Amino acid sequence: MKKYWERLFNGLLKENPVLVLMLGMCPALAVSTQAANGIGMGLSTLAVLVLSNLVISILRKVIPDQVRLPAYIVIVASLVTVTELLIKAYLPDIYEALGIYIPLIVVNCIILGRAEAYANKHTPLLSVMDGIGMGLGFTAALTLAGAIRELLGSGKIFGAQILPEGFGMTIFIQPPGAFLVFALIIAVMNAIGIKTRQRKLVESGCDGNCSLCATAGSCETKPAADAAAGGAVKAAAEKPAEKADPKAAENKAEGGAAK
Repeated sequence: MKKYWERLFNGLLKENPVLVLMLGMCPALAVSTQAANGIGMGLSTLAVLVLSNLVISILRKVIPDQVRLPAYIVIVASLVTVTELLIKAYLPDIYEALGIYIPLIVVNCIILGRAEAYANKHTPLLSVMDGIGMGLGFTAALTLAGAIRELLGSGKIFGAQILPEGFGMTIFIQPPGAFLVFALIIAVMNAIGIKTRQRKLVESGCDGNCSLCATAGSCETKPAADAAAGGAVKAAAEKPAEKADPKAAENKAEGGAAK
């Protein structure tokens, strides 16, 4: 059960697709002008992500490797088409606000990335939990950024007036505001010490290129291997120092003979 909850937690915080992995930045920057738009895009992506992970995980032993990526795109495109039609029929306001970015979910690197990196290698249930975690993390990032941009740009959140009438810094509801807000959120995450796996590896001295690690099989074991190698070098350096003093060695030999 722990591994299922871990997939949820990783997607929300440690491996947040937008704030940590920097995936799906195009829709994140474009549609996060309002909190409602962020929720709409996030939940649409979540639905497609969960269903695509489920279908791809079920078919992972059937789909040939040679046509793996085209098959993923066909599956995702079918799910996106259904999602788009449902949003258009039941949520026309959200459909108008999101526009072209709904069909572009087909080529969203979060969808294809999780399909290739996770769903293709794990069971359906784990893949579904991974999709939920990543989808919720994407939704949370877009909603948070949208709420900040809407508040600073117009003084509103979800259309409700929070700050005095007439307040608003229009830069925050323009494209540059998206970069400023996401940079601020990521800076805060780093400041409060949210450690991601990648950040821990970099801080431990590993460059992340496991194929070049001569003393370890993986990045996680490299620091320990480096420490062991350092100990061996230190021990080897101490031995010559002992031999370098011939008088001490001679006195030691005479003492042994006397005994």
